[in-house]
Amino acid sequence: MSISRYEKYKDSGIDWLGEVPEHWGIRAIKHIVSTPITDGPHETPEFIDEGVPFVSAEAVSTGEIDFDKIRGFISEEDNARYSQKYIPRLHDIYMVKSGATTGVTAIVEVAARFNIWSPLAVIRCSAKFHPYFILNFMRSKNFQEAITLNWNFGTQQNIGMGVIENLSVPYPPLKEQSAIAVFLDQETAKIEALIVEQQRLIALLTEKRQAVISHAVIKGLNSAVPMKDSGVEWLGEVPKHWDVGAIKRFASFLDHRRIPLSSEERSYRCGSFPYYGASGIIDSVDEYIFDEDLVLVSEDGANLINRVTPIAFVARERYWVNNHAHILRPADSNLIYWAERIEAINLIPFITGSAQPKLTIEALANLVIAVPPSERERSDIERFVVQQSVQLADLVDEAQKGITLLQERRSALISAAVTGKINVYGLVAAQPKSEAAT
Repeated sequence: MSISRYEKYKDSGIDWLGEVPEHWGIRAIKHIVSTPITDGPHETPEFIDEGVPFVSAEAVSTGEIDFDKIRGFISEEDNARYSQKYIPRLHDIYMVKSGATTGVTAIVEVAARFNIWSPLAVIRCSAKFHPYFILNFMRSKNFQEAITLNWNFGTQQNIGMGVIENLSVPYPPLKEQSAIAVFLDQETAKIEALIVEQQRLIALLTEKRQAVISHAVIKGLNSAVPMKDSGVEWLGEVPKHWDVGAIKRFASFLDHRRIPLSSEERSYRCGSFPYYGASGIIDSVDEYIFDEDLVLVSEDGANLINRVTPIAFVARERYWVNNHAHILRPADSNLIYWAERIEAINLIPFITGSAQPKLTIEALANLVIAVPPSERERSDIERFVVQQSVQLADLVDEAQKGITLLQERRSALISAAVTGKINVYGLVAAQPKSEAAT
């Protein structure tokens, strides 16, 4: 698609905005709204199991309201009281004004009843301003730069309501705003579809890695070897010549040497040695406990259930371990093999606790596994595991680079369209889904 520029431009007089088309106007946000910018209540409500959904920054982090990520539910009484200040309306724009996601925006696209908390600023466009054009401008690199230049830090980054309302917005005539909104809706949808394809590819590659590696450490590399019943229902058949026994037969435990440190201690003991917990490195400290390569296994936490990160991993060189990771010294130096062998176990039946899942040292030590008796065979499996991991990691890295490029392309396209660096007027005919809002 060939897209031209406008014939004439003018200096906006704003450093972060630069030139805009000559016929475009520029106004502060407070002059494009139908009601003054507001936010949610500045108090913590009492959350209940059912009631009116209460939306905060977490629920708008993806650019739309995700009701699966709401903070909780509030009572009808609290909702009635909060509604005296603000009642959500279709096509209201929310911007996060405090916290790690300051500047993130979303638009109301559902007629559902809900209320919002104070981290969200509300922009309700007047009839002369298309909400999806304004939303896209607020997503642009230019506007996000303005947010960064104007936020301040207390306990966290934030931007004041008075600052937000005085930030400038460029705008063309309403029909042109509508055309830009339609163009971006269509073109970004194409880019989003490509991003979803890459994300699906990454998920498939991750599943393939787990399946290939799990088969190698559970069944071995030679599919022609005779098999035997392991005697353990969840383990099934294993190579006939492999040893079957509890993990404690193949590794010694060093949990007695781990030492927890409080967050206060870590704050003044920061240094160059890794500090390990249940999910890997969580900090760095000025001393070390271990100076040998060992296998660490998560003792507690949601990671035992959701497996977002490995529950068994190798710690190398000098480091400190707290009381949330079991420490294993395997029978040989094939540590990656041993970590992957534990990683391949379905631990769910052996985990206790619900609010805080826990894998006790007794449960881990007595887990039955099948292991090649030969160190050479274990080494062969480890080399295979490393090779497969590297190959699949390269493919995942390429897919992730593709996502990054697509995201940059989407961002650049949005910024170019809403600041008039490209002229998309006349390239689209259909009205956007939001036309009724104008």
